[in-house]
Amino acid sequence: MKVGGKGIRVEGRFIRIARLEAEGFEFVGDPDAALKALRESGVRVDLFTFTQSLPNTSPKYGYPIEWHNVAALPVSTFDHWWKHQINDKTRNMVRRAEKKGVTVREVPFDDALVEGISAIYNESPIRQGKPFWHYGKDLETVRRENGTFLDRSVFLGAFLGQCPIGFVKLVIDEGQVQAGLMQIVSMIRHRDRAPTNALIAQAVRSCAERGIPFLVYSKFAYGNKQRDSLSDFKQHNGFQRIDLPRYYVPLTRAGWVALRLGLHHRLADHIPEPVLAQLRKLRSLRHSRRFHVAKEPV
Repeated sequence: MKVGGKGIRVEGRFIRIARLEAEGFEFVGDPDAALKALRESGVRVDLFTFTQSLPNTSPKYGYPIEWHNVAALPVSTFDHWWKHQINDKTRNMVRRAEKKGVTVREVPFDDALVEGISAIYNESPIRQGKPFWHYGKDLETVRRENGTFLDRSVFLGAFLGQCPIGFVKLVIDEGQVQAGLMQIVSMIRHRDRAPTNALIAQAVRSCAERGIPFLVYSKFAYGNKQRDSLSDFKQHNGFQRIDLPRYYVPLTRAGWVALRLGLHHRLADHIPEPVLAQLRKLRSLRHSRRFHVAKEPV
């Protein structure tokens, strides 16, 4: 369904929660109008949730809120990022990519890019200890899924010679305030060439050239999860944790009850982090035994 021209997805069997399909890349401009449209849609929605966009860190609306975080890199110039926002190790990783023959540039969304993305997706069925959900997709699926928001997307490719070994899809928000990393994937077999570091560097450059003040790399912290290699990677590349209001607006009595009892959160959010950490290790071990794949540090 669409509200205000933006796609809405409704999830949950018992408690039906609605949110923007492209949350993090699109934002609710008029919450009251969105709520009115949801009430009149004829679709059962118990809760509607949405977040504020950068740089608005103070609550603007009177709805019930919780706090949600993003990993955001304030961008002014590439030179400032290079000299002041990253450390020597990260600079050396970017230099390593260049020395080992990796080139990075903005690329058009065309057949060559789609074929390159497909090759990157299909390198391994497992990434970071989990089944990689893009693995095995055909070219038309890859084209369709990566062909969203083309009017405000920037694609970056990392190449070894003419061979693509990594790519980024940046989606710029409608206010030209932030560019979100919708996709950032590199080939595992070329990890020693640091293509992901080179892609981040080019993403900063692309934002600086367009005057976009924030580069966003999803969340900085996920639930109660402790720091891991991904959050360390983000921090080393200059990303900071920024907390933003997330609103939960009940539209039914069931929605009010769910909000009061915390039933709008996933079951995993109620499990202690040490227990989840052990479960993640077991999951990773099970997948590594099932699939013969190389170990992939972030």
